[in-house]
Amino acid sequence: MKHFKNIKVVVISLVLTFISTNINAQNKYIKENEKLAATLSQEYGIPSSIILAIAYVESGGGTSKNSKVLKNHFGIVGKNNVPNYKSRYKSFDSIKDSYIAFCELLSRKKYYSKLKGSDNHNAWIKAIAAAGYSTQPEAWKQKISSAIKKLGLAD
Repeated sequence: MKHFKNIKVVVISLVLTFISTNINAQNKYIKENEKLAATLSQEYGIPSSIILAIAYVESGGGTSKNSKVLKNHFGIVGKNNVPNYKSRYKSFDSIKDSYIAFCELLSRKKYYSKLKGSDNHNAWIKAIAAAGYSTQPEAWKQKISSAIKKLGLAD
């Protein structure tokens, strides 16, 4: 019985360590990019919650191979100039360039003029999904909404 108690303590400790590490990684990604998102939000009229949540989901919090190798944090399709790395995703010179390209992409969409300056992240999520941003719009909308809540990004 004592042996079982020790295993239980070890398992609980491991779970708490995993949760703590995951929360720290989330917070790190947001902290590293929140000023950039705020600046672009002011410039483009897109809520920073939308910019950060989509970047976080699409890049796995900056851990995906495309975000590391291509500096593509939004899953933007296009050419890449990275040798020996075949991908349908565009490469960028910096994370900032990726964020700017995303905002410019949204600013060219029909819904943009109606939503520009609005902090209604639900309306933005619906419009972006309806415009074909994701190949699985319903699941994508749920992921983005969940990320906004989980990461405390609601404007």
